[in-house]
Amino acid sequence: MMDDIRVPIYLVTGFLESGKTTFLDFTLQQEYFAIDGKTLLILCEEGEEEYDMDKLKLTNTVVEVIEDEEDLTPQRLAAMDIIHQPERVVIEYNGMWLVSKFEQMELPEGWGIEQEITCVDATTYQVYMANMKSLFMDMIRNTDMVVFNRCKEGDPLPAYRRGIKVANQSAEVIFENEEGEMDDIFQDEMPFDINAPIIEIPPEDYGIWFVDSMDHPDRYVGKTVHFKARALKPRGMGSKFFVPGRTAMTCCADDMTFLGYICKSRDARHLETRQWVTVRARVEVEFWKDYDGEGPVLYAEEVVPAEPIEEVVQFG
Repeated sequence: MMDDIRVPIYLVTGFLESGKTTFLDFTLQQEYFAIDGKTLLILCEEGEEEYDMDKLKLTNTVVEVIEDEEDLTPQRLAAMDIIHQPERVVIEYNGMWLVSKFEQMELPEGWGIEQEITCVDATTYQVYMANMKSLFMDMIRNTDMVVFNRCKEGDPLPAYRRGIKVANQSAEVIFENEEGEMDDIFQDEMPFDINAPIIEIPPEDYGIWFVDSMDHPDRYVGKTVHFKARALKPRGMGSKFFVPGRTAMTCCADDMTFLGYICKSRDARHLETRQWVTVRARVEVEFWKDYDGEGPVLYAEEVVPAEPIEEVVQFG
């Protein structure tokens, strides 16, 4: 439980040269991050950037280095706790180590992960996604924030953001260029007419619509959407509800995610699970336990059988 955390851990992840050291070196000097007690900084990776040890001393920060993954153990962390008695822990994690392994590790009493932040070099993002996608997906699956740095004009940032959001809907995604955080970069129009009497969602744009409507559900409240999807009927949902959606590949062919919405329909009881349908529905925003809060709820005006779509969802 979060209330039981006495020593919060700030876990900073990312591949080599992704900007982790620069991010932490800056953050540790900021007044908003200052505390009275001791900060334990655990370094698991050595990049080109180095910390200014004199500045770290001024912030009452002590450093421990773990070079090999097999040395990052509950026993080693327990020893650090006894030696340093930190008020908080900051970890610069090695980009080649599975984050999920640390998340599952037994921690010293009172320690707990308070926040996970993932740094991404926008200039190498596509290379890593092409060659180390499974490792990156493990990195962002539970992260609270993804910071893309070194962004340049012309980078497909909306596509980057959608790729993160489908793997972790709750993650905050920030883009930075040489001048700092970039604002108003997602004012580009959707590839469909959001102001049409009936918003037609082409099959190839389903992923774009899904992420946008989950992030900005108010844009769609009271509007009618028309799209093709596969019907799922989870147990316990009731005879008047089903979940129309599409499958997206977040990591590999063995790691698929179903992206769908709660939909109320008089035809729900007649549908077979995994049946392909075309849905025309009005969008509302309501509290629903499956969303862990508020989210889009569809009120179907028409649900009819449809031909299957072979392709998985894309986010480009």
